[in-house]
Amino acid sequence: MLDNPRSPRVRAVAKLAKRDARTELGLFLLEGPQAVSEALTFRPELVVELYATPTALERYTDIAESAVAAGVEVEFVSEEVLDAMADTVTPQGFVAVCHQFPTSVKKIFNAEPKLVVILEEVRDPGNAGTIIRAADAAGADAVILCGRSVDLYNPKVIRSSTGSIFHLPVAIAASLEDVRDRVRSSGLQLLAADIKGDDLLAARNEGVLAAPTAWLFGNEARGLSDEDLAKADRAISVPIYGHAESMNLATAASVCLYESAFAQRS
Repeated sequence: MLDNPRSPRVRAVAKLAKRDARTELGLFLLEGPQAVSEALTFRPELVVELYATPTALERYTDIAESAVAAGVEVEFVSEEVLDAMADTVTPQGFVAVCHQFPTSVKKIFNAEPKLVVILEEVRDPGNAGTIIRAADAAGADAVILCGRSVDLYNPKVIRSSTGSIFHLPVAIAASLEDVRDRVRSSGLQLLAADIKGDDLLAARNEGVLAAPTAWLFGNEARGLSDEDLAKADRAISVPIYGHAESMNLATAASVCLYESAFAQRS
């Protein structure tokens, strides 16, 4: 059992909470039974190291079985070591180190997608992870992070996605301009979510949402710039019927994605 929280190995894992270390090594941190279970089930080849407390492995026998089936060795660690490795206060008995695995924008559009999510300068990791999760739930084909959006492998993005990062392609793009060109050449419409846009209900009634669509979501505080909005075919707003000042980005994105999912499946 690994029981020294100050050992070089433990420190090496803990460093993956920092972006510089993740970028240099091409690795990222995975925490908790849910995320570890999803990785072992859907992308076991990505798991480099898996650490668990004896108590956690005894409780989650399905994870133990999945690890054996995938040929992934589990190393026992003490609670103190797990706490030192993890980014969270309560890692729930599991920490894994995984290979990064972004896909290419070209590959996404070569697959002839019908519903794609594009994030432009989305900085909050909780929002980014939750949108990836919502995209997965709504049956979207892919998610693309553009420009100065949060690092895909930020530990909070990974946690907020609750394993959805292993279910659908996620790409990192240099610029929205490049992605827009791919969207248009692939025959998708680009809809920008913006408070000044047309009413979502009206767009649904017009049949706009049934077409193959790439949804564009902008920064939490500033939204999309006029320049970015000009790149879209149409701006759409989620109506607020009550007295709320605004809607959380991830919540608004979930509404938009499900409206498209409903329309495309009806």
